[in-house]
Amino acid sequence: MSPIVFTPLYQERVWGGIGFATAYGRELPDGPVGESWELVDRPEAQSVVAGGPYDGRTLASLWAGDRALFGDRAKDLTGPFPLLVKLLDARESLSVQVHPPAHLAAALGGEPKTELWFVAGTEPGAHVLAGVREGVTQQRFAEAQTAGEDLSRLLHRQDVVVGDVLLVPSGRVHALGAGCLVVEVQQNSDTTYRVYDYNRPGVDGRPRELHVAQSLACIDWDDVEPGLVPRGDPLVVVDDHFVVTSEQEVDPGQECAFVCVLSGQASCQDRVFGPGDFFLLPAGGPVVRGDLLVIWLPDPSRATMVG
Repeated sequence: MSPIVFTPLYQERVWGGIGFATAYGRELPDGPVGESWELVDRPEAQSVVAGGPYDGRTLASLWAGDRALFGDRAKDLTGPFPLLVKLLDARESLSVQVHPPAHLAAALGGEPKTELWFVAGTEPGAHVLAGVREGVTQQRFAEAQTAGEDLSRLLHRQDVVVGDVLLVPSGRVHALGAGCLVVEVQQNSDTTYRVYDYNRPGVDGRPRELHVAQSLACIDWDDVEPGLVPRGDPLVVVDDHFVVTSEQEVDPGQECAFVCVLSGQASCQDRVFGPGDFFLLPAGGPVVRGDLLVIWLPDPSRATMVG
């Protein structure tokens, strides 16, 4: 029951850069790399095991054929693997966007998505935008959009440092600010509605598509100036869709755990992992020690809470 390592899937983004190379020593493809998909089971993208007894297997095939690897919480789950885990490198600010809430997603042809950002690295000026500022109404927002104003100025800005966490439930308008390197944990969804993108071209030189009507329908206008997740030692975030903790030692027991090394080295059996490394600890797998961010499948026995 050794740790299972997957090959990252790099995604070119107009707002990306070379942060994964400078922070973690990774070899990157040419162009601005904004995302590294570390754990994904979607029709358009599959994590593939790198080395070990499952070498070459996809996450989908493990989930379908070796469900015991994923522990007790996985037994009653249907559909594809329920989480998608990424690294994001925001050399420039991301678009102002929103993900559809569950009660609207199907009608709009999308998927709901709640996500969490753990800030793993920052540069001067690093910040996040989440929720609307006090006094901003749907009418004010729509008028500003029609007039071509910078909509990011209508969102609640918070400066961030390493270790800060923001929960982004479906319906929360948001944007990741420039200078942030984050671990993103989310529902297995890839639906994003952009309402503003700084009038910049995409990597192909053309303006990126906006989804103004969908965005205005999805934004929670009562979500006014939300805060960051309260800091805890250790960090514990329990959501209906995932559990995220910070740990110095992880014994997965009867559950699987997807682990990111935050700093220093982490030892697991005879393997040593460094900063920015991800791996899956199967249920019943070995103990790992280090400075770790740990992602667990949702736990229906625990009530939803944050912090």
